[in-house]
Amino acid sequence: QVYLVESGGGLVQAGGSLRLSCAASGRTFSSFAMAWFRQAPGKEREFVAAIGRSGGITYYANSVKGRFTISRDNAKNTVDLQMNSLKPEDTAVYYCAATSRWGKYDEVGSYNYWGQGTQVTVSS
Repeated sequence: QVYLVESGGGLVQAGGSLRLSCAASGRTFSSFAMAWFRQAPGKEREFVAAIGRSGGITYYANSVKGRFTISRDNAKNTVDLQMNSLKPEDTAVYYCAATSRWGKYDEVGSYNYWGQGTQVTVSS
């Protein structure tokens, strides 16, 4: 079992930046691949970014590529999402997710542990 707690969400103007953080506890953090997903009102949860166990492999959704950066610190049991050049369409609840078996990195079903989410609102 691993427990995930997100923080860092808030309200920001378009063009601004936010840094989300996910703190993990429980089983060995470095044994999990990690990801960020987001869900806007009335929409399905969608993939944002993923990072491998050592941090050497990263993946991004096309909609955030070049603007968002995912990173992890296995010594601190954290995974962060640096979000720059934010747009109103980035508004959503952002979720941290973990998996011990990394299949399709961009699918919700590949992850078996989830945080409670943190709200990000980007005003125009």
